[in-house]
Amino acid sequence: MSQTSDSCLDTWMGREALAEAMIPVIGRLYRENNVVTSIHGRSLINKSTMNILKAHRFARRVSKDDLPLEETAPLLNTLAGLELGAAAIDIARLNQKFKEEGNGATLEEFLRAELADIVGKRGADERTSTDVVLYGFGRIGRLLARLLIEKAGGGHGLRLRAIVVRRGSDNDLSKRASLLRRDSVHGSFEGTIRIDEEANTITANGVQVQVIYSNDPATIDYTAYGINDALVVDNTGRWRDAEGLSQHLQSKGVARVLLTAPGKGELKNIVHGINHRDITDSDTIVSAASCTTNAITPVLKAINDKFGVVHGHVETVHSFTNDQNLIDNFHKGDRRGRSAALNMVITETGAAKAVAKALPELLGKLTGSSIRVPTPDVSLAILNLSLENGTTKDEVNTYLREMSLHSDLRKQIDYIDSPEVVSTDFVGSRRAGIVDGLATVSTDKNLVLYVWYDNEFGYSCQVVRVMEEMAGVNPPSYPAKESAAALAAIAV
Repeated sequence: MSQTSDSCLDTWMGREALAEAMIPVIGRLYRENNVVTSIHGRSLINKSTMNILKAHRFARRVSKDDLPLEETAPLLNTLAGLELGAAAIDIARLNQKFKEEGNGATLEEFLRAELADIVGKRGADERTSTDVVLYGFGRIGRLLARLLIEKAGGGHGLRLRAIVVRRGSDNDLSKRASLLRRDSVHGSFEGTIRIDEEANTITANGVQVQVIYSNDPATIDYTAYGINDALVVDNTGRWRDAEGLSQHLQSKGVARVLLTAPGKGELKNIVHGINHRDITDSDTIVSAASCTTNAITPVLKAINDKFGVVHGHVETVHSFTNDQNLIDNFHKGDRRGRSAALNMVITETGAAKAVAKALPELLGKLTGSSIRVPTPDVSLAILNLSLENGTTKDEVNTYLREMSLHSDLRKQIDYIDSPEVVSTDFVGSRRAGIVDGLATVSTDKNLVLYVWYDNEFGYSCQVVRVMEEMAGVNPPSYPAKESAAALAAIAV
């Protein structure tokens, strides 16, 4: 029986009230216990009432129904009373596991058993903090800053301590702060920013960041600013091999270097979710590969694992980048001198070959090319694959949807099947790539997949995941295992 207009509004207002009541509980868990809560990977930290409601609505993609606030509200309140230590807790997955495997236990009894390792350890965090320096403060550098500030919490884990730039003008500091505060693509910074001209610092949401002016990565004394054993993230793209990037290691206070571009030579190119466990304590210089490589490699792994990839071609329809010209002018690269705002520009991409650095089983099986288009952000990879085993559109879409929700690649792969989505709908996506299910074409052993990706923000999220792996600062995650029903869904 359908609801009346008044009853619909009453129901909505009741759900709003429950979501509003969650906000201080989520905040206390974060500030006092170092507990990050989420719903199927969607963080609840610093979210509005409406965003909390939308996160509960998103859960219908997993269980076919909205996640009931009448269930998550008491779950959060119970968590708040357990004096937990640091953790990342997915309340949707935890709630699902309680309903499927609670076996008659009360909610508190179940949570005490499921979270036994951190119950009663109020805020205890075994992670050591790692100082982070952003060398370069362009598109990726500023998004990394936003993400690191967002995840600052109680100061554990990754700590953004400094950015290094070349001085551009007398009012350089205020301009850098303004670029962090305002972004034409990603919107305004969520929080407050102030600058100290005398100390050369930018303070954002309580995180004080030293601004260091330098043209030489080898001569900076970071220890003079209290920075030690730092992870330097090189966002300039100026040096791409071990020899060039090793200059950072000559500066005092630097322990490791991460490149936010494809590495050359023998550098490990890491795609988080695929080969991040290949990082060892002895790796002082690592590459986070490219945005396109991060977008397509998880999807290619999923397809190769189930159907086998014989060979394929990757075509990227890529938003223009800062190295192209706004209007026609000289450029050392072919075609890139023509106006980025007016033209589609055929160019090369190394992403197809780079996949094999993270996924060796695809070595020699992929080719690739790229078209730059007049949009500022969000790109599209078209994977044209020949498979060992035939499949259908429904089978492959169901498989990729379940991988996006329940597998170890759920932080990398997203899935959507709306007939109305366009590129701007994916601005701000935290996944490496989003499979567009309605665009999938399958004819037995020939498969064409369309994968959207925010080549700026989605990639930056992947970079932060690699940083956390290098620093060893990931908190324990709960539930530690998927529910039996979720595992069955992946296996189908």
